[in-house]
Amino acid sequence: MLYINNQNRLSRTFSIYLCLILLTGCAVGPNFKPPQVKVPANWTGPAPDGQALPSKTAEKNLVDWWKVFNDPTLTSLVERAVGSNLDLKLAEARVRQARAARGVAVSGIGPAVNASGSYERSRSLGAAATGNNQTESNQYQAGFDAIWELDIFGGVRRGIEAADADLQASIENRRDVLVTLTAEVALNYIELRGFQQRIDIAQQNLKSQENSVDLTQQRFQTGFVSGLDVANAEAQVATISAEIPALEASARQSIHSLSVLLGMEPSSLVEELSTRAPIPGAPPTVPVGVPSDLLRRRPDIRLAEAQIHASTARIGVAEADLYPQFTLSGSAVLQSRNPGPSFSWSNRIWSFGPSASLPIFDMGRIRSNIKLQETLNEEDLITYQQTVLTALKEVEDSLIASNKEQERRDALIKAVGFNQKSVELSTALYVQGEADFLNVLEAQRSLYTTEDALASSTQTFSTQLVALYKALGGGWIQTPDAVGTSPVR
Repeated sequence: MLYINNQNRLSRTFSIYLCLILLTGCAVGPNFKPPQVKVPANWTGPAPDGQALPSKTAEKNLVDWWKVFNDPTLTSLVERAVGSNLDLKLAEARVRQARAARGVAVSGIGPAVNASGSYERSRSLGAAATGNNQTESNQYQAGFDAIWELDIFGGVRRGIEAADADLQASIENRRDVLVTLTAEVALNYIELRGFQQRIDIAQQNLKSQENSVDLTQQRFQTGFVSGLDVANAEAQVATISAEIPALEASARQSIHSLSVLLGMEPSSLVEELSTRAPIPGAPPTVPVGVPSDLLRRRPDIRLAEAQIHASTARIGVAEADLYPQFTLSGSAVLQSRNPGPSFSWSNRIWSFGPSASLPIFDMGRIRSNIKLQETLNEEDLITYQQTVLTALKEVEDSLIASNKEQERRDALIKAVGFNQKSVELSTALYVQGEADFLNVLEAQRSLYTTEDALASSTQTFSTQLVALYKALGGGWIQTPDAVGTSPVR
């Protein structure tokens, strides 16, 4: 009867504590609220004609923005980089770490149960301490013990909330690495094609200058000109020849950078990318949207928001230390001298009971920790604001840069046409003896300069579009889990 009463008393005690947990749904500490920042209604820079695109087309262009360049090699490089880049693999490993850390935090919400077992053989002496009074015995023991710290004030729940936010932050970090990776592959590829085109222009100009040397030597041999024209022509050939090695070195370095981005040895792509191809161009129809779109689109902004969430929850974790901690603990052990039928429930030893602890004096440790978490949260808020401002600046910079580079490129196209006519006219006049050779050299030099500048401007315009897509946060799509999805998603 006593045993039944004890059981009823324990059941009532356990029920009281369980009801207390269920009724205490709130947790100490501030609740997270998404940060509010003021952003302009529209961009001040000249926006490309992308806002008129249908919403589905605009979203697709942002997700797979590199495909608007219509370059199969670029698309292949991006897809391979997403599958093998080491920085991205590192970011994915950090997602898995955060997921495991969340599992550790969740484990604190429930009880911990441990099983144990032991065997002991002992020898004892009688009162006379003689050999005949010696006895030996066995002791078998098996049981378990359990402990459950009741999360009445929500410290554990706040810890789980912080772990959830840390996991989200790691996912956003992976997405940010993905955005940066796709942009870096495109930038290096465009630079490679730009260097290759400039090499072609230099070699064509070099051939033209060598023809000028032949022409001046013929006219010198016939006595129409002095050796000065020959020397000037040969100097021009040497000058252009000196520029080609530097361009070739830059082109090779771009290939090396692409190889590393793909997680390969630096020279792995030399054979594949040494064949020259045009600079990839894209129509300036970028779906820029409105500034507020950046808050949901850019992974670095989403990352900063998740960090605010985590630090806000950790304030609650710190504040929970101010309150009492309630623990339920119990154990049950079966003992017997023999492992046979006597090892039964009747030979049990058990204990059960609650305990409580309350911090009284800790030299201000708990309150200092609360203050520390509050200042860390303040730091995260400032970081978020700075991240938003930086994102707005990057988009505005890319808008104005791409627009002005387009104007510059249009002017250079006209300049190249005029300089080609100038070379033709000055050469004809020189052959007829009606113009000095310096006029021919100046016209040729101007043509080469403007052709080289046009190639550089074409490269710069494409890279500015890449920078704009990156600034808009393009290159990823919302998925339930960033790890384990398709390569470019």
